[in-house]
Amino acid sequence: MKKFALAAVGGTALGLLVTTQVAGPLLAQDAEGNSSIYEQLDLFGDIFERIRAQYVEEVDETKLIEAAINGMLTSLDPHSSYLSPEDAADMRVQTRGEFGGLGIEVTQEEGWVKVVSPMDGTPADAAGMMSGDFITAVDGESLLGLTLDEAVELMRGPVGSEIIITVVREGEPEPFDVSLIRDTIRLTAVRARSEGETVVLRVSTFNDQTFPNLQDGLEEQIEAAGGISNINGVVLDLRNNPGGLLNQAIYISDAFLESGEIVSTRGRVSSDEHYSATPGDLIDGKPIVVLVNNGTASASEIVAGALQDHHRAIVVGTQSFGKGSVQTVMPLRGDGAMRLTTARYYTPSGRSIQALGISPDIIVEQPAPVPVDEDAEESPAPRPFGEANLRGALESEMTDDDLTLLEEDRARAEAAALLREEDYQLAYAVDLLRGLEALGPALGPLQQQAAVAE
Repeated sequence: MKKFALAAVGGTALGLLVTTQVAGPLLAQDAEGNSSIYEQLDLFGDIFERIRAQYVEEVDETKLIEAAINGMLTSLDPHSSYLSPEDAADMRVQTRGEFGGLGIEVTQEEGWVKVVSPMDGTPADAAGMMSGDFITAVDGESLLGLTLDEAVELMRGPVGSEIIITVVREGEPEPFDVSLIRDTIRLTAVRARSEGETVVLRVSTFNDQTFPNLQDGLEEQIEAAGGISNINGVVLDLRNNPGGLLNQAIYISDAFLESGEIVSTRGRVSSDEHYSATPGDLIDGKPIVVLVNNGTASASEIVAGALQDHHRAIVVGTQSFGKGSVQTVMPLRGDGAMRLTTARYYTPSGRSIQALGISPDIIVEQPAPVPVDEDAEESPAPRPFGEANLRGALESEMTDDDLTLLEEDRARAEAAALLREEDYQLAYAVDLLRGLEALGPALGPLQQQAAVAE
């Protein structure tokens, strides 16, 4: 039977890494243990028959059995569950990067649905949903007591239809309602752009298109810059990335590593798996800054952890989500599937980040957006006062070329200031790479001294 390894979060988890492992033989049990198990199975059958015969309303036997199976799996951990044939089909569609819904990745915590992250460019993102929000009701119907899959099912619906979700957010005194319009979610796994001499790679999910998107986008930006020598580094933005395919996380890590282990997985029954980098670095050793936050989960934590442990990147932002387990999706008869947690994953240094997350090398909080008063009149910015404003000041002797360079420097500085207003964490990462570039000539001797000290 084929199995599919997952490295994602919650009821909308994505993943397909085919393996050929076969479950090991069941351990022999003594007669007393077997007897106890058979008694419990007889008890289950007795309860099932009584419900079918005596419940106040006629029951759907198939749904009843599916609910029992799902209850058994969800009792294990938040990520194990039963996938009906419809859910299994949806998961396969999601993995290809296009599906209908709200564009929100969720998990379950103490019976409530918790937002891991909104996906870029989706209704949830446009409505301002945030990592850490709790969804307590859908269209007035409480989600307390429902399984994660049942809650997700309530949030599904026809494209174009409206849904009202009730949100509890830290720092807000009262729950509030958010109106969303369901849409077809077309995920662009990687968006590439440049900020000055820095290439910014925004990775929003790990699906089949992630590595090809990243490779193509990076090549386009390098070509537009006139070659790799004209860029000072890369910002790999993994904020609010809920994870996805394990193999894609390995490909992305390998893209910037020359050698060494990327990740290992260890299970109770299956043998340990180790994944290592192959020679070749897409940016020839240029510096990397990885951006993470509380919405950075699972497969994206694998990438951040691998690059951090190999000292290939500086990790900037806030503590990541801490989802360090791997789910295997096992096809079942009748086109359904079982999603079962089968292993933990470990970063190259051997640390498990389950429930701990990736700690940034540099903690940088994202300031809360300042509300804009549309009625307030915007006062003009004060004009800068300097030597040139003084009566009788000597004129500059700068050449036209010097003035052109000065204007270019000013333009870069103004662009950086605007970026700080739009996205402080990203601006910090870009400034950090500029600083590393400025120190470039001095870094060689400093690195040699550090090597001697070690």
